[in-house]
Amino acid sequence: MPRRASSPHKGPRWGLRIATGTSVLLLAAGGIGHAMVTGLSADVRRVDPFHGLDSRPKSDNGINFLVVGTDRRDGLSAGQKETYKLGGTACDCTDTMLLVHLSGNRHRATVVSLPRDTYTRLPPHKDRATGKQVTGRSAKLNAAYTAGGAPLTVRAVEKLTDVHVDHYLEVDFTSFMSTVDVLGGVPVCTTKPLKDSYSGLDLPKGTNKLSGGQALQYVRARHLDGGSDLSRMKRQQHFLASFISRATDTGVLMNPVRFNKVAATLLESVRADQGFGTEQMMALGQAMRGFRPASSEFASVPLADPDHQVPGLGSTVKWDASKAAELFDALREDRPLSAPPTPPGRGGRPQVDVAPRNISVEVANATGRQGLGARTDRRLRGIGFATTGVPANAPHTERDRTTITYDPRWDRSARSLAAALPGAKLVKAEHRGARMKVTIGDPYQPVRPVRPPAGNSSPGEAPMRGDEVDCD
Repeated sequence: MPRRASSPHKGPRWGLRIATGTSVLLLAAGGIGHAMVTGLSADVRRVDPFHGLDSRPKSDNGINFLVVGTDRRDGLSAGQKETYKLGGTACDCTDTMLLVHLSGNRHRATVVSLPRDTYTRLPPHKDRATGKQVTGRSAKLNAAYTAGGAPLTVRAVEKLTDVHVDHYLEVDFTSFMSTVDVLGGVPVCTTKPLKDSYSGLDLPKGTNKLSGGQALQYVRARHLDGGSDLSRMKRQQHFLASFISRATDTGVLMNPVRFNKVAATLLESVRADQGFGTEQMMALGQAMRGFRPASSEFASVPLADPDHQVPGLGSTVKWDASKAAELFDALREDRPLSAPPTPPGRGGRPQVDVAPRNISVEVANATGRQGLGARTDRRLRGIGFATTGVPANAPHTERDRTTITYDPRWDRSARSLAAALPGAKLVKAEHRGARMKVTIGDPYQPVRPVRPPAGNSSPGEAPMRGDEVDCD
């Protein structure tokens, strides 16, 4: 992945792609009572992101929220800017773009990160700075906000995705930092030390509880993982899942006093469309309440070229048109990303939520049939799973059903493995860790190929999985 890091003294491009997600999703996380949320929605500052929009995609069966984070630092002191290395001048642009799909039954939320450097052509629009009408032009996606504000941002996203945006939510840096502090910090897990002199990030291996300032460093670090912008999006998505888990696990949303304190912090910098009110807050919150790093449904747009050079724009990212279309088809059709586009027929491959190459598997043979363990290990490895290559024998059982023993924190990986072993039974085992154990009970256990998730096809890009990290 080519480096596109910028000097800390140039215009900042912090990568706070989750500033908005963390703030607004917490605000919306319902279950605290209709009357309280009604009072909160009356205090939300409003923006009209749909002004002048026409020829829009048709609405689908769910609700789609465009969540953006803007590069503003009005509420940060000089000391905070120095401590967290927020030098330079804030750009009037979006540094975060998340497309959040709430399912029609309100039980599932899917979050898709839209790279800010996405190459696109902005539709004709009235320039915010000059007030003059301008024709369409080539640009990076985050420039839409600079050129035409929220309306042009919505138009640009709808043009790229063909997904109808129902609601628009906007938050700045200040709320991101303050909300984390009000929550008492958010834990993140890393399998190796993370140190970035540009952002000031310095985390040891393991689980760390981040303050607001540390969280800002964690999500904006540009010089980890070879400077990959896509890798940073994965960290940001992981943080978002941990943030939501922290908020719900600590009972913040069920404590009226504490909830009001958190909400008051958020409302200082949240803007939303006029239609985002009580019902939308409650619905979005109900869908997000079960989110955990191991079970949340996140994706990034599949890319054809992560360093697409454009004269006058420099390095941009170019989407893989067909694979991106498949991802957004799933949103429009209100399907989980882990579900296949159509029921698999003869020879069909079910689509899974986690790519097989990221799932660690050990095989044990409990049938008593010699060589079956080795054969199953080879077959799983042949379709992409990361098997140990050293199958074992297990005590013989009279039961003729294969089991998959897994840590519930890795439930998405377990379901993906189960799709390759039709008929296998999932068995939870707390604190087992990332490795799945397949115990073969059926001597005729089939193994079938599976398709990786739609959002996991970018060159050099590992999937974002909260269940890829093994921390206790």
